[in-house]
Amino acid sequence: MNVEQLLSVGLIIAMMAVFVWGRFRYDLVAVGALLAGLAVGIVPLDAAFTGFSNDIVIIVGAALLVSAGVARSGITEYAIKRLAPNLKGVRAQLTVLVVVVGVMSAFIKNIGALAIMIPIAFQFAERSKVSASVFLMPMAFASLLGGITTLVGTSPNIVVAGVREELGGEPFGMFDFAPVGLAIAAAGFVFLVFFYWLVPERKRESGDMHEALDIKNYLSEANVTAESKILGKTIADLFNLAKGSVAVTSILRGNVRLAPLPDATLKEGDLLLIEGDPTALDGLVAQAGLSVTGDRPALDGDSVDSIEAVIGAGSSLIGWSAQSLGLFDRLHVNLLAISRKGQRLSGRPGTIPLELGDIIIVQGDRGSLPELLRDLGCLPLAERPILLGNVRRGLVPVLILTVAVAATATGTVPVAVAFFAAAAAMVLFGVVPVREAYASLDGPILVMLAALIPVSESLQRTGATDVIAGVLAEAGAMLPAYGAIALILVAAMAVTPFLNNAATVLVMAPIAATFATSLDLRPEAFLMAVAIGAGCDFLTPIGHQCNTLVMGPGGYRFSDYPRLGAPLSIIVVVVAVPMLLLVWPP
Repeated sequence: MNVEQLLSVGLIIAMMAVFVWGRFRYDLVAVGALLAGLAVGIVPLDAAFTGFSNDIVIIVGAALLVSAGVARSGITEYAIKRLAPNLKGVRAQLTVLVVVVGVMSAFIKNIGALAIMIPIAFQFAERSKVSASVFLMPMAFASLLGGITTLVGTSPNIVVAGVREELGGEPFGMFDFAPVGLAIAAAGFVFLVFFYWLVPERKRESGDMHEALDIKNYLSEANVTAESKILGKTIADLFNLAKGSVAVTSILRGNVRLAPLPDATLKEGDLLLIEGDPTALDGLVAQAGLSVTGDRPALDGDSVDSIEAVIGAGSSLIGWSAQSLGLFDRLHVNLLAISRKGQRLSGRPGTIPLELGDIIIVQGDRGSLPELLRDLGCLPLAERPILLGNVRRGLVPVLILTVAVAATATGTVPVAVAFFAAAAAMVLFGVVPVREAYASLDGPILVMLAALIPVSESLQRTGATDVIAGVLAEAGAMLPAYGAIALILVAAMAVTPFLNNAATVLVMAPIAATFATSLDLRPEAFLMAVAIGAGCDFLTPIGHQCNTLVMGPGGYRFSDYPRLGAPLSIIVVVVAVPMLLLVWPP
């Protein structure tokens, strides 16, 4: 190796060591590696920021926003209610998520399949009272496993099919990958379901603030309307819908207060006093089709938002109720819920005199709410998603995502363009407010990707990949067929984190074919090994966009990936090599 090649390999090794060490945040490590590459000359100055225009950055950012739109729509609550109403237990929930993501990834882009299911994973996590990190990494790995089973499941399969044709053979067909891919996927799914605990539970970086604001005893009211799905059903049915996370404290029917007995039948016009945290209240209201505005008109429009605030000293609200102040009539603000530390409130929220330190959820115009709260002597709490009372867009986000996935599946437009358009549509149709759109992009993840791309490309630019390929060819010349296939498979897995998976195939496939010819063996098994290795990066969050997509939402560290990924990689090799020899005898 020459000096440039040694510097390139050395920088990659040093960067990976700092990532695994975990002392510094991953985006800072990536930026430091980029600056080091520029300083020593292995990254040209004019290529320093090419990563910010790379399709992978666009795809990951857009997929995060699209997933946020699906989560806000309320469609995930509906899907869980219809498809898995009584599904309990982490392993049972994980089995559903892993299998569904894997099957979907066989026929649509795996990042699209993952984006669809991430909101459902958060719903399951809420139901089981565990961190979403329990589900997200296994789901990402399942999407990679599902992708290797068909021609269209992942880019490496498509590229390797083209390489086979260029080498003078027939391109691989749609289901030529299925016999080997399905065996690997089945073994992988079983492993993920039973050994998910290898990854420690993590929380997002913002989790500490959210936990500080984790208020459990909000009191709110909800009306049973003619459109409510719970109309004519009992309190027991409502309780089952809430999965025990919301308590019904009273039923107000006209001027009569009724006890919320399990067999009490709900009628149109009933006013329910409900108690729980904002997420649980919102979920129940959305699933049951209740109205949280009571006898006040519902606020509508893209500019309407809900916010939490604490009543401060000197607030003009102290000693008065929202009803006596005419909060809605005078200021066009709805009081949706109220919480008082150390007390369980009773009565309609709008009639309760407010006290210093009360936490309230109010709904109003997004532009005027902050100033209005200041005038009232209330302090808005740190931002977190409060959807209670927000307008739902129903099937709109699902239709947007479906169109994007269909466009990529048919090859009408590239994945990056389709998901970018879908993200823009989520904002244009009001599914995700502009303020929340930028928050959902997860800047540190995108900066990490953008900084790493020119650093990883330095391996190819300096010719280090060619040197490594030559070493592999020499090392495998004396191996038996199974050993040679295993070597190519492991090499493709090792290279993928530093090249994108399609580039790995372009680099490794010709080497694999030449390698097979030099051993007087047929190249098909070797080409398949390259595709499988390039499609199965389980060791890092940077080798595939699906791994990157869950890093922020799951709160994962760089070192978490090999905990689950290393044994899974071994399983892939152990299953793939004999299956390749059986299905594609060399």
